[in-house]
Amino acid sequence: MYGHGHAGNHARDLLPLQHDANALYRLLRALAAVGPFHEDAGRRFSLTSVGRLLRSDVPRSRAAWARNAARLPVWQAWGHLLHAIRTGRTAFRHVHGQDVCTFREHATEEGAIFDMAMREGSLRIADYLLSNFDFAEFSHVVDVGGGDGSLLAVILASCPRIKGTLFDQPHVVRKAPGTLHEAQVKERCAIVGGSFFAEVPAGADAYILKLILHDWDDDQGLILLTNCRRAMSTKAKLLIVERLLGPPNEGAETKLSDLNMMVNAGGRERSRAEFAWLLRRAGFELDAVLRLPGSLALLVAT
Repeated sequence: MYGHGHAGNHARDLLPLQHDANALYRLLRALAAVGPFHEDAGRRFSLTSVGRLLRSDVPRSRAAWARNAARLPVWQAWGHLLHAIRTGRTAFRHVHGQDVCTFREHATEEGAIFDMAMREGSLRIADYLLSNFDFAEFSHVVDVGGGDGSLLAVILASCPRIKGTLFDQPHVVRKAPGTLHEAQVKERCAIVGGSFFAEVPAGADAYILKLILHDWDDDQGLILLTNCRRAMSTKAKLLIVERLLGPPNEGAETKLSDLNMMVNAGGRERSRAEFAWLLRRAGFELDAVLRLPGSLALLVAT
């Protein structure tokens, strides 16, 4: 018996129906050495605080992201890390012949798993934002690249006087009505399909970019930010949620995420100074940086 309680039930869901008991034990004891499990007496295992986040039914779960990161197309790209290092080009396109966004649009299962990971992350970040930032000063919030509306739905539900606009590619926002209806905010939220490399909906006093800029290099990021600037009044605020690169020898999560951007998406993680430089080029000033849990930060620009 290699688990008990919820840990055991969840392990049975994830593992093949048939396995070699000794091989399974060797895997679990290695995982216990690095964090997700704790080895108890009698070769029994329980979940640690880290391991519990791999359950899908707990607050701030990371289960969907772990599942997405372990998908074969992603690992195939990581197998060509050396190509990315030698050329500066994404390994994903090198392996699969197309960029990761196009691939997921047409690979239905991969796209669905990625969407679940994004929804999971949006709900977690919504919790962080509402605990650390007051949205009451705004009357209209645009979520640029907002996916299925999970983040915006939580913000609107918590701030009943605010109206919202969800903006993303047409095939992405088709999934949003159900999310907004479930949160009982659909009547206060417009859904707009389009490309933020062409234009961004105008007229709001707050614009959110949640983990969007790290998907793109500086040239593409500048186009996106410039389009946001054109849509905004001088009194509007730009709210950017991203990881921040720290000093040498620190911040493994962000620096490993930066490699993931290089291998799969073609973007990059940035430091505070790099964000400030990119924002200035687009006509913004970085007014404040608020630390959020983990490696995340909220950058406020005007």
